[in-house]
Amino acid sequence: MTRVNELIGRVFHFEKTIFPASSELFGKLANEGQEPKALMISCADSRIVPEQIMQAQPGDLFVCRNAGNMVPPYATQNGGVTSTVEYAVAVLGVRDIIISGHSGCGAMKALADPTGLETMPNVAAWLKHGAAAEHIVSTCHGELEGDERVRAITLENIIAQISHLRTHPFVASAIARGEMTLHGWYVDIHAGQVLGLDGDTGQFVPLREDSPLPVALAAKNRFATEYAEAAE
Repeated sequence: MTRVNELIGRVFHFEKTIFPASSELFGKLANEGQEPKALMISCADSRIVPEQIMQAQPGDLFVCRNAGNMVPPYATQNGGVTSTVEYAVAVLGVRDIIISGHSGCGAMKALADPTGLETMPNVAAWLKHGAAAEHIVSTCHGELEGDERVRAITLENIIAQISHLRTHPFVASAIARGEMTLHGWYVDIHAGQVLGLDGDTGQFVPLREDSPLPVALAAKNRFATEYAEAAE
């Protein structure tokens, strides 16, 4: 039996057990549509399951997954991530967006050491969206090597993708209205721990029940078009 057949076998469990046990929820979602609480942009790594990490039920979470949890800067050329972000904010009314990286990420390892990428031109081109993260670590933390260097690149990449996210018009306008909160998370597979970016300190800190949730950018009205009166 192939591995795919093993997975397909679980579909029958869904049909016979999972769906009937949650038939009321699925019925509501089918009839009333979705109102997800957040958009999570996560790595496509099979070891990371956003819904499991968030303990989310169907309808709770809008998810976009790709290699390296990248968010290309906004451009006129269409793309899957751009379209997902636009739909989530403009249509679904999502007001929290989470960029989630993780430990041992293959995409980040490739950024740290691009050996072999010459045979995968599309992957190499995609990973250029994380070039700033690698450059920051190489120029500012050149002493780091091995796993420590990959971890540093992963953390910097989360910050870089948040910056890219802010170039998307619907996100930018929601931020300006004080309606959008951005989050940067790092999932440590080895420790079973989630770290969140504190935008005030620039550090990643553990998410804890007894502590305020660290956010990369808190929702706050911005009035850049208003002029401050000059001091006399």
